[in-house]
Amino acid sequence: MSSSRGGSEASRGSFHVMVERGDARQRLDRFLTALGVCGTRSQVQRMIADGSVRVDGNVTKPGALLRCGQRIDVIPAVPRAASTVEPEAIALSVLYEDDWLLVIDKPAGLVVHPAPGHWQGTVVGALLHRWQGRPADLDPLRPGIVHRLDKDTSGVLVIAKDATTLAELGRQFRAREVTKEYLALVWGELRERQGEVRRPIGRHPVHRKRMSVRAGGREAVTRYRVLGESQGVSVLRVVPETGRTHQIRVHLAALGHPILGDHVYGGGTRRAGDLGLHRQALHAVSLALRHPRTGAPLCVVAPVPDDIRQLLDKLGLSRLTTRGASSSVLPRYAPSPSGSRHRTHLGTARSSHRAPPN
Repeated sequence: MSSSRGGSEASRGSFHVMVERGDARQRLDRFLTALGVCGTRSQVQRMIADGSVRVDGNVTKPGALLRCGQRIDVIPAVPRAASTVEPEAIALSVLYEDDWLLVIDKPAGLVVHPAPGHWQGTVVGALLHRWQGRPADLDPLRPGIVHRLDKDTSGVLVIAKDATTLAELGRQFRAREVTKEYLALVWGELRERQGEVRRPIGRHPVHRKRMSVRAGGREAVTRYRVLGESQGVSVLRVVPETGRTHQIRVHLAALGHPILGDHVYGGGTRRAGDLGLHRQALHAVSLALRHPRTGAPLCVVAPVPDDIRQLLDKLGLSRLTTRGASSSVLPRYAPSPSGSRHRTHLGTARSSHRAPPN
């Protein structure tokens, strides 16, 4: 189900948003959290309880169900915990940048945003250092973050530089207008060369830090295609249609083909280590969307990282790669945001939009 949002304004942190048909019947707290402007869900719930959120001019509850046509006014609070996040001189590999967006190639091992146990060594810390502080209208714990990659997943990550851009990016992600493609190496050979996994995902009933396929979970859809196989390992191109936590990892494990090196979902870290890989073999190779401020198509591509490229060579799958000045890359066909199909390659950042001159 797609979701859309219009009529937003952002100024020094306060803004309003109109509820459209695709957003009706959602909980207020879930809807605001998905915007990516107001912080975590618990922070959103505190804002609602404090009266910082009004629906059609009225204070309401976090679980209130939205109706089409309602107006939500928000004055985001600044969490005190933000003071624990300090700028850090962490180098970022920039794939694309303009006045509104920053797109980076996140390395494996780097956490996106601070959380208990990971207050240092994060993308957010690197952003605060790069920007010499935080833009005033962005959440101090997640400035510009609209989506995330797991710590041990590498690849394309898009970041907004202001609240208006962030809100439009959030709308595109919720409306499933953003195309994300991943490279995954899994154990075993799949019976079907390409397929679709359509199984709901929810919190594991026992291990609360894990996700699982389970009845009553949220809708989750993942498409895949086999690119090659060798020595009991398959290389896949994976396109998640939805954006559930750990979705690709959970779905592939549910098929009986966990990702190499995934210590949470049965990926055999010891066997992966024997092959020279010391993290999960999952890389976000491309992200395509409409530029949130110009409307132009934008597709950014991250090179296949050295550890995965070397593993492909070790498996005798170098036929899948094209050696070039930038990196080894895998050829693929990808849908553009407008729905047409075009040939491209993984490994070089590209876009059909350039920021206008200042």
